[in-house]
Amino acid sequence: MTIVVTGATGNVGRPLVSRLAAAGTRVRAVTRTPETAGFPDGVEAVSSAVGALPGASAVFLNSRALGNDLADVVALAKRSGVTKLVALSAINADDDFSRQPSRYRGDRNKEADQLASESGLEWVSLRPSVFATNFAGMWSPQTRAGDVVNGPYATASSAPIVESDIASVAARALLSDDLVGQRIPMTGPLALTNSEMVEIIGSVLGRPLHYNEIPAEFVRQRFIGLGFGAEFADAYIAMLATTLDRPAPVTDDVERILGRPAQSFERWVSEHTNLFTN
Repeated sequence: MTIVVTGATGNVGRPLVSRLAAAGTRVRAVTRTPETAGFPDGVEAVSSAVGALPGASAVFLNSRALGNDLADVVALAKRSGVTKLVALSAINADDDFSRQPSRYRGDRNKEADQLASESGLEWVSLRPSVFATNFAGMWSPQTRAGDVVNGPYATASSAPIVESDIASVAARALLSDDLVGQRIPMTGPLALTNSEMVEIIGSVLGRPLHYNEIPAEFVRQRFIGLGFGAEFADAYIAMLATTLDRPAPVTDDVERILGRPAQSFERWVSEHTNLFTN
C-alpha cells in the first residue's frame, strides 16, 4: 500500500505522515520543499501531487495545499488506480461562504468534500472544528506583549481540536475501511468561550491573562491592516457571532473512532507554552 499525503508539512499533514510511516505504510509526502522537509526515514518526499499518484492506493486531500489543482488531482487519482480519497474539510463546510473565513485563506472545504464523495472511489470526509493552533496565531503576539488579549465577542465559543487528533483519525480512515462513506464532524471535548480559553492559557502559564472584548469593527480594521482582507475579517466576525446564542457544537466522534477522548485545549496549551511566550 502506498498513500499520498498532500500538505505534508502542515499541522495535520506532518503528524499524519509520521503515523502512517510508523504503521509500516509506504508514504509519498507532497511538499514544496522536499529537500528540507525532515520526514521520518523511509518517507518519500515529492514536490508534485500529480507525480506522486502513479501506483498509489489512497490520497489525503488538503485543499489549501492543492489550490487550483484540487479537481485535477482527484480526476487523475481515479485514472491512476487510486481506490480511496480522504478529504480534509471542516465542520462548517455547509455554512454560507460568508461565515467561512478559511475560504479567504485558501481552503476549499466544501469542494474537497464534494469531489471526494462524487469521485466514484471510496471516500471519507473529515470535518474538524477550529484548530487549536489558530488561537496561538491570533493571540500569541498579545500574550507575549502583556496580560490582555483584545478581541470580539468574549462569550463567543469554539470547541478547538488538536491537530494530532485529526491526524490520528485520518490515519484510521486511510488504513482501514471502517470510516468509508462517512462525513465525520470532529471537535475538542468542550465548547469554550474566548474568555475561558484565555483564562486557560493564563492558568497554564501562571499569569493573570484576561480577555477584553472590543467592538467588532475595530477587529475588522485590524485584520484588514494586517493584510487578511475585508472578506476574511467579515467572515470571521460572522462565524463568531453565530455562537453567541448557542454554544459551538461538540461531538464524540474522536472518542468513537480512537477509543479515547479528544485532547483538551488545556493539555494542548501545556504542551505548547512556547507558542505563547517566545
